Amino acid sequence: MRRIGYILLYVALAIVAVFQIFPIIWLFMFSLKTNQEIFAGNPFALPTDPKWENYAKVFEGGIGTYFWNSIWITVVATVITILIASMATFAITRMKWKFSGLVLGIIMVGLMIPIHSALIPLYNMFLNVNLIDNPLSIVITYTTYNLPITVMILLGFYTTIPREIEEAAIIDGSSIHRLFFRIILPISAPIMSTTVIINMIYNWNEFVFVNTFISSDKFKTLTVGIQNFIGQYMTDWGAIGATLVISVLPIILAFLFFSDKIMEGITASAVKG
Repeated sequence: MRRIGYILLYVALAIVAVFQIFPIIWLFMFSLKTNQEIFAGNPFALPTDPKWENYAKVFEGGIGTYFWNSIWITVVATVITILIASMATFAITRMKWKFSGLVLGIIMVGLMIPIHSALIPLYNMFLNVNLIDNPLSIVITYTTYNLPITVMILLGFYTTIPREIEEAAIIDGSSIHRLFFRIILPISAPIMSTTVIINMIYNWNEFVFVNTFISSDKFKTLTVGIQNFIGQYMTDWGAIGATLVISVLPIILAFLFFSDKIMEGITASAVKG
């Protein structure tokens, strides 16, 4: 009976995997079709004459610049967010000071602020300091909005770190900065991987802030640059499909690379002791 149960479980997981992978395969086939084939033919059929030139077309349309902007903005915002969040979480959970609870409460309030409600105030603030059409405004916004969820994820793990580790380091003459960067951060590697993926997915796919704060093509990211293939009278859907394929690849690769660490991080933050 147990063997039959395992077989049924694997069959169910295989079916779920097919449903998860099929949209990616369909998107890839979509990117190799012409507009006529997309709308006149079977949407699930293989392309009769694969249009690999759709990928060349999107690079001619400037996708290389958008792709690079997405990469460096995502990486910079993610690194800054995780660094600030880890230091703040360390101070709140591992150090004794009077207003730690108040600071944590203020950070958690950020989880309740809808993105759209802050759009106009943020625009006015960046306009007053000449940061409109400047990628720095995007990095600041991403860091601010991702900080609360990152701190919340790190809290569960930081509270499980044994005090004896810190005490031994202090006895050996370690400073607070050396303790954090040389001991706490390496220990936090599994949970850090989880926060990296969460931050990367949000930063990479975000559209509203970039579309509002950035107007120059040289600063646009992939999510906004894809609009260049949408015309007033005609839309090149094959090129749009190629752009989407290129845009999802980094996230898929990052998830595959960090998948083991993500599971370790979820387990580490969920179990105390």
